[in-house]
Amino acid sequence: MKQIVILILSFLSILSLCSFINFDDSIQCSDNGCNGQYVGAEFINRSDIAHQFSNKMSAKVGDKLKELFKGGKYSKVDFENIKMTTKGMGSGNVTYYLEIPFKRVNTKCDAYTSFDHVGGWNHKPELKSRKLQLKNVVIDKHKLDISTLKTTPEGLQEYWIQWKNKVTQSMCK
Repeated sequence: MKQIVILILSFLSILSLCSFINFDDSIQCSDNGCNGQYVGAEFINRSDIAHQFSNKMSAKVGDKLKELFKGGKYSKVDFENIKMTTKGMGSGNVTYYLEIPFKRVNTKCDAYTSFDHVGGWNHKPELKSRKLQLKNVVIDKHKLDISTLKTTPEGLQEYWIQWKNKVTQSMCK
């Protein structure tokens, strides 16, 4: 019983700490891309706090791609020019910086309007299982567009993934 109480209290302390971390405030997006950084603890009670920044950035990038699409500024992520740094990783306190640039494309169906990632600290990302998870969100004949494995010297490894959103780009079937 004592172990359960300790586990619950640990979980609640992580939850309350995470509520103070507002990754969204550090992410800025323009018509040319999104960038931002997280500065703080890498892990709290073995929970990967810093890597959650990749999740928040992915959501912001997807939202911006949809906004650009709806405004007639057809775009996709420029995988080649993504910048990732993880200074201080391994020390317990990290500065995780991400820059996700966009490039313009000519037509609605050349654009991408959804974005995500798969990755982690010091382990190879589970790309195969992530592809299986995303298979139902891709427009029938279109495939996932996946970056090469991006790594930082400190050991963060990410694949960045974009695709045509089934709702936003339904005309591209």
